[in-house]
Amino acid sequence: MRFLLLTLALLLGSPARAGDGHDHGGAEPAAVGPALPRFAASSDLFELVGVLDGHHLRVWLDHAPSNAPVENAQLALELNGQAITLKPVGAGEFEAELAAEPGPGTHPVTATVTAGADADLLAGELDIHAEAVAQAPHADGWRVWAPWAGGGLVVVLALAALFQRRSTKLGAAA
Repeated sequence: MRFLLLTLALLLGSPARAGDGHDHGGAEPAAVGPALPRFAASSDLFELVGVLDGHHLRVWLDHAPSNAPVENAQLALELNGQAITLKPVGAGEFEAELAAEPGPGTHPVTATVTAGADADLLAGELDIHAEAVAQAPHADGWRVWAPWAGGGLVVVLALAALFQRRSTKLGAAA
């Protein structure tokens, strides 16, 4: 009986595990969830990247050879054939608030860039996917349940051995 109680006490105590931010030495946890929709367009002169967050559009414009922000640039942007008014917020950074959020699908983007004596037309696509309803699987998967399954198996074996032992004692006494 003591063996059974000791076995149960050892198995019912779950192993200690480090949570997020407490593993001291492991890699940072991966980001969970979908990334914001974005588009990119480039030429020999300029590179353009845009990120859509709901109705808010943020655009970055860089020189292609140096990847340096384009200062004092004029940027005209069309999304699905509709002109978008962009406000400069910094060197090579622009923002806009869209009247309506584009729905799922692929949306053509064209940008006309003028910076000093350089001018270029860039084209790209904004691809918006419908959000998946299914939740991401648990990060630990089967490792969470493996100790419990192993413990259950040991308990069943211990009980079977105990009953086997009692039945042989009862058979010998009769």
